[in-house]
Amino acid sequence: MNVRVRFLPDDVTVDAEVGEPLLDVAERAGVFIPTGCLMGTCHACTVELDDGDTIQACITSVPPQNPELTINLFSDPTW
Repeated sequence: MNVRVRFLPDDVTVDAEVGEPLLDVAERAGVFIPTGCLMGTCHACTVELDDGDTIQACITSVPPQNPELTINLFSDPTW
């Protein structure tokens, strides 16, 4: 099953497979998500979903719940 992933604020959209690592999807779309530890504990890769939940992109895969997923990127000046 494909999921349409939209990255804001640049409005970049790419199709992804359910279960595909989110960092791989972002890289394929040409979107940079900073990383640190790659284990989700440093929070360098924190992104926000449309519903306001935050996730760590380095340990998150594309979920199967919806045909579309919007990810809001924000920059942390400490990274």
